[in-house]
Amino acid sequence: MEIRPYRPGDRDAVHDICIRTADLGQDASGSYADPGILPNIFALPYAELEPELAFVLDDGGRAVGYVLGTADTGVFARRFRAEWLPRVAERYPAPAGEPVTRDEAMAYELHTPERMIVPGLEDYPAHLHIDLLPGYQRAGHGRAMMDTFVAALRRAGVPGLHVGMITANRPARTFYDRLGFHVVEVADSGRLTYLGLRL
Repeated sequence: MEIRPYRPGDRDAVHDICIRTADLGQDASGSYADPGILPNIFALPYAELEPELAFVLDDGGRAVGYVLGTADTGVFARRFRAEWLPRVAERYPAPAGEPVTRDEAMAYELHTPERMIVPGLEDYPAHLHIDLLPGYQRAGHGRAMMDTFVAALRRAGVPGLHVGMITANRPARTFYDRLGFHVVEVADSGRLTYLGLRL
């Protein structure tokens, strides 16, 4: 097993990993009309826009996990709107009104990158997404991938990192607690809990 920088040839694997882990770590492929919207929100734009912060876990033949993110959430949200959204907006149109279905909720997230900018997280400008296929979880790979990502942020002089995780995802919370993340209180967090790590 090797943790290495993302390469363009990893795109299909990253796309697949995102879908297969998007439902609280389980397969979300049957939960959406077009589950391809998920990696187009939560994985591929990071790999494309900030490849220097994209890493994969390679089992010797294929990526089986990834950690990717941004050093500056505000800058990333602006680049997402200007550079990424035009590439995918036609395939995933914005909902006409308030989102009702799961598909509409994801389309809303895609078309509203500014939602990533959460008041109260200014001391933690970086954020990330990490996913591992089920057969590779609970084997120490997640911690090693996080160490790789955090080291890259430190080299770049980033002062802090946050994650916004679904509160109901208890295994994820346990994982981040073990890594030293702490709760960051923000207004109107909804179904998310925000965790921060000072670097």
